[in-house]
Parts: sequence; C-alpha cells; structure tokens
Amino acid sequence: MLRNKELKRFVILFFITAFIAITSGFSIDWRAGILCSISSAAFGSLFFIFTRARYQNIARISEQIDLVLHNTDHLFIAESEEGELSILQSEITKMTMRIREQNLALKKEKKHLADSLADIAHQLRTPLTSANLILSLLENNSDRNYAADSQSSADYTACINCSNEKKELLREIKELFSQMEWLLASLLKLSRLDAGVVVFQRSEINADILIKTAVRPLLLSMELHNITLYKKIPDTVLIYGDLGWLSEALQNILKNCMESAGDNGKIEIICEDNPLFTEIIIHDSGAGIPKEDLPFLFDRFYRGKNSEAVGYGIGLALCKTIIMRQNGTISVKNHPAQGAVFSIRFPK
Repeated sequence: MLRNKELKRFVILFFITAFIAITSGFSIDWRAGILCSISSAAFGSLFFIFTRARYQNIARISEQIDLVLHNTDHLFIAESEEGELSILQSEITKMTMRIREQNLALKKEKKHLADSLADIAHQLRTPLTSANLILSLLENNSDRNYAADSQSSADYTACINCSNEKKELLREIKELFSQMEWLLASLLKLSRLDAGVVVFQRSEINADILIKTAVRPLLLSMELHNITLYKKIPDTVLIYGDLGWLSEALQNILKNCMESAGDNGKIEIICEDNPLFTEIIIHDSGAGIPKEDLPFLFDRFYRGKNSEAVGYGIGLALCKTIIMRQNGTISVKNHPAQGAVFSIRFPK
C-alpha cells in the first residue's frame, strides 16, 4: 500500500494531525488526551483495514488482467460491492470479454487463412500437374516426329495423327493456363475486397443496362450451347452501385446457371421493383442444387459433395462479396418445378 505516493502523504499528514490533537488534548486535560489518543488509534485502524481490503481487491483484479494478457481461456472476475471499484471491475470484465472474443475471432481467421492457403495450393497444383504431364507427352512425341517427305505413306499418316495429337495437347494446356490465370485473378480480387482497398464507384444504374452488360460476353457461348435467354426487365428500374463490379457478379451467376442448364437449356432473368427493394431473379432449367450444398454454396472453395463438380468454388463466393459490399443480399433456392433460383436484392 505504501508504494502509493498519495497514500504515503496521507499517512504522514494523519500522524502529524493525530500528534497535534493528542498533544493539545493532554495540555487541556489528561482525559482529553486519552480520548484523542483512542480516537486517533480507532480512525487509523479502520482506515488501514478498509484500505487494505481495497488494495487486496485491486491486486486480485490485477492478477485477473495478467491472466488475460497470457491468453487464459477460462476467466472469471468476481463481483464487488457497489462503489467506484465495482464500476471499474465491471468495465474490466467487459474489456476482458471483448478481448476474449477478439482472440477467438483471430484464431478462427488464422485457421481460415491456413485452410484457404491449403485450398489455393491444391487448386493451383491440379492444373500445374496436368500441364507438366502434357509437356512430357509433347516431348515424347517430338522425339518420334519425322519429316513427312522421307516417310512411307503409313509413316506419313502416323505423322499427321501425331500432329493432330500435338494440337489437341497444346489446346488443352492453353485451357489449363487460362484456368490458372482466372483463378489467380479471382483470388486477387477477393484479397483486395477483404482488405477493403476496392473503391466502388456508386451511381444510379439502369437495371436493363446492367443485365445487358453482364450478358454480352456470354452470348456467343449461349448460342454455341443453344441456351435460350428470357429477360423481363422494366426500363425504369434503377440500382445504386458500381456497374463494372455488379456486372461481373452477375456474370459469375450466369456462368453457373449455364453450366447447370447445359445444352438446349433455358435461363430466365426477371427484375422486380417495389418500395422496399429492387430484386433481380435468375432462374435456370438445370437439375437444381443438392439440398446439402445449398447452405454452403457461397462459401469459398466449396465445390459440393459431388467430387466431380467443375470449377474452383470461387466465382459465387466472389459474387456474394461484391454484392454485400454494395449493400445488397444474395440467396439461392431450388425452384419447385426445375432448376435453381438466384435472388439478388438491393434495398431502397
């Protein structure tokens, strides 16, 4: 207790005051001196007892705070009686709970980061392994490649087949590198969005223009797969957001719907507007989404229970992040008749 300078000064002043009071009492009458001595001793003892109890409580709280600093999982700070010490203890308890929640969040984030890095490494390893195998095949084929003018007709036919095989392998390796390029670009976008360095250019966007911008790069692929696109979008509906990012989010959804619908499939885009929100509904004619996959469809690197599922589990996660960062919401469900239904809402 005496380490406290204020308490030291108080004790010194108390003894000086008590000495003066006792001396003055004895100078008046011996009974007055004894009364002053007893009173000073009583007040001093009571002050010492209460001060010692207060410092014990403070020491106990200090020990608990020290445990917090050492990342103790189980921590309990006992309640004190009413007073300023109780208020301090209550605030420290709140701080302790907040620190504990932050520690748990950091542990979860650290685990999520480790899992994400492992998933990224796995996703990149797969196309790289395939590309290396194809390069090995190309090397082996080049050793057996002969000039066409010095070979017999049978060798000439074999050379043509070898050339065709090379072209097919080169086309496949080009697709693999394109997939890796898309994967790295998507991961970079996700990391920029997570870091909060992306600045959205918010402005009023006509819903019809937004849908056309998102659909335009996919029209050729839809035509090749004979996918029919139906649109029902009022001309007057406006959405507040970033045209570039929102069109990319819609493209990711449309790509997913195209894969689900398959050849000769159908995709329907409907835009509805009411006083509460603007909603974009995208419905495909595919087989729908398995019930066990619905809750995790927008999770990063989730590819569903089906191990043969295509993709990397990034497109829909990126889509959700873009929409949520612009105050929107996205959900998915299976249509009662057929296919999946994606619903994107922007509140007014």
